[in-house]
Amino acid sequence: MFIPFSENQGDGDAPPGYDDLPEEFGIPEPVLPDYDELANGCAELFSPGGLLSHSGVEGSPAEERPQQLSMALAICEALADGTNLCVEAPTGVGKSFAYLAPLMLRARQIGGCAVITTETITLQQQLVEKDIPFLQEVMGISVKTSIAKGRGNYMCRRRFELLAGEQKDMLLPLASMISDVGMLRGEIDRGFRGDRESLPGVIQQEVWDLVCCETGNCQGPKCEFYNCCYYQAARREWADSNLIVTNHALFFTDLAMRGEDETGESAMLPNYGALMIDEAHTLESDAATKLGLALSRGGTLHVLNRLFNPDTGRGTLVAAGAEFAEMRGMVSTLRDEVRIFFGSYEEIVLRHGGRACVIPASEEPEDMLSDPLSALLARLGETISSMENNSLRSELEMSISRLGAVLDGIDAFRRKSLSDAVYYAEMRESDIALYGTPLNIPDLLSELLFRRGIPTMLCSATLTVHGHFDHFIDRTGFVGGKSLRLESPFDPRNAKFRVVVNMPEPNSQFFQETLIRILPGLIADTDGRSFVLFTSYSHMRTCAEALRGEFSRRGWRLLVQGEGMQKNFMLHEFKKDTKSVLFGTDSFWTGVDVPGEALSQVIITKLPFQVPDHPLIKARGDRLEQAGRSPFSEYSLPEAVLKFRQGIGRLIRRTTDKGIITVLDARLVRKRYGSEFYGSVPYRLEQMEL
Repeated sequence: MFIPFSENQGDGDAPPGYDDLPEEFGIPEPVLPDYDELANGCAELFSPGGLLSHSGVEGSPAEERPQQLSMALAICEALADGTNLCVEAPTGVGKSFAYLAPLMLRARQIGGCAVITTETITLQQQLVEKDIPFLQEVMGISVKTSIAKGRGNYMCRRRFELLAGEQKDMLLPLASMISDVGMLRGEIDRGFRGDRESLPGVIQQEVWDLVCCETGNCQGPKCEFYNCCYYQAARREWADSNLIVTNHALFFTDLAMRGEDETGESAMLPNYGALMIDEAHTLESDAATKLGLALSRGGTLHVLNRLFNPDTGRGTLVAAGAEFAEMRGMVSTLRDEVRIFFGSYEEIVLRHGGRACVIPASEEPEDMLSDPLSALLARLGETISSMENNSLRSELEMSISRLGAVLDGIDAFRRKSLSDAVYYAEMRESDIALYGTPLNIPDLLSELLFRRGIPTMLCSATLTVHGHFDHFIDRTGFVGGKSLRLESPFDPRNAKFRVVVNMPEPNSQFFQETLIRILPGLIADTDGRSFVLFTSYSHMRTCAEALRGEFSRRGWRLLVQGEGMQKNFMLHEFKKDTKSVLFGTDSFWTGVDVPGEALSQVIITKLPFQVPDHPLIKARGDRLEQAGRSPFSEYSLPEAVLKFRQGIGRLIRRTTDKGIITVLDARLVRKRYGSEFYGSVPYRLEQMEL
């Protein structure tokens, strides 16, 4: 497995000093609770007139949620039987409470630990800061809870002292960064817990990269700051917790490490006896990312710049002394070689007319990077063995480890060493990356996740297509348990669901100009307050430029993804300005919660089919075709339906929400497969012409 040098490299790697960690880190031994006790506790909480109805939580006294109790009882059964469970729980069911209550009752009954993993930071924070404390008070149960984050989220005291000391002028590229170091010193003096998110102000990324905890340069128990290490303190807190809330990225890194080490000694998370995967609709894509290979130009240059950046004259090799001048020259040369190496792949991608392509064997570029990279690694290894400064030696050892991962990644990509995978190059904005993505994710997940003897429960608002779990099960390898589909508690009359039937075909030259012409009139129906969801960045940008002036004249603020504003801040601005319009692509189709009148219309410009000639999509389709199955009806169509359901799910988030869903792709009614889309949502479809 290769996941080289992301900015949080090492988040999932096992730290040194493992002998000092509690015994809870290891292979779990399932202990099962009593079903009746769990079920009675959930009934007492969720039944009409129960604890929750008298709690004062929004909507509880007036509303009954039978779906919430049904989900909670199904989880009780899975926990008691040691089986798996897959639940589709639409927005409004209250799925967080429905799984938290059984897990908390389990902790009270048998102790031990359960892990909850989610896709978004927002949900993690809601669980730990709001939902769990609330349920503890209502239920009278005390559970120890913690958030598990990758080590890159914690400050390393040793690295901080190195940066704050005599080496700061050689390591900090800008004098303005010194103020960040001073702010960190003040936080340490005030009892800082080491977590970046707990800092009172914003710290520059370049500074955090120089002080965060990393695997490759961690000295473990040999470190003079080991007893006050923030990351090790966090791990001890996890080991003492009944509920650990983490993210999918860290969880799958831990899962992969457990798969490679049957003893469990290298696992990142402690022993847990139950697992809840929330937002499970991303299960296949998250697993593919973490179980595959990824190598990028930007990431490689980032590692080299940490050693020496000739543009700023800063880096670890500068701090190490004048005798490292030869290696600084080697790094400078390597930076050029990296650009040439990855640039060759970029030229091939552009030559084949797309953002991604499989590299033809006849066009595979010559590897001019591995030899000079190997030479630098050898030279670094020879030199640092005699260094007296342990901190600087650790920094250089980390760079050696990361550059070694780059070297291994190049070899793995060129030799196609990962079996049953597709290898391709892809352009991502200004970067170019090489990927090796497994095609046997269902087999891997079935073995690594669902056959471990630990009750593993999955939930999401969108897992079914036309009411069936078949596609999700086929793509994730879910086995060993039951599935449960719950009905939405929202009144389907709260949303008007319409399709413009006289739109040109999406591949027509007239589609874009028609889209630009009719959008202002549609958005006028809600006087702004609209999400417009695109499937293409270029189409989104074209529409934005054409309509910016018109929207301004109508008093609507236009917020466009990719124009320099972070997603969370864009959503904040959208909620604040009730006449704004947001143009978004992929990431705005899912995981966005804007309740109330701020969002009164969701406009879907095209049905969200994936690009069919993308190497990964094509490889998955070819695999189905070789098995005598239909790539379109068994993969492309259900994937698009699930994405469609996610998109329209942005609109109704509370029982009081009302609004309009407008689809501008007439294939919804012109094509036979359109019924798969509108048959998977609870709203009655209306046809309209413009």
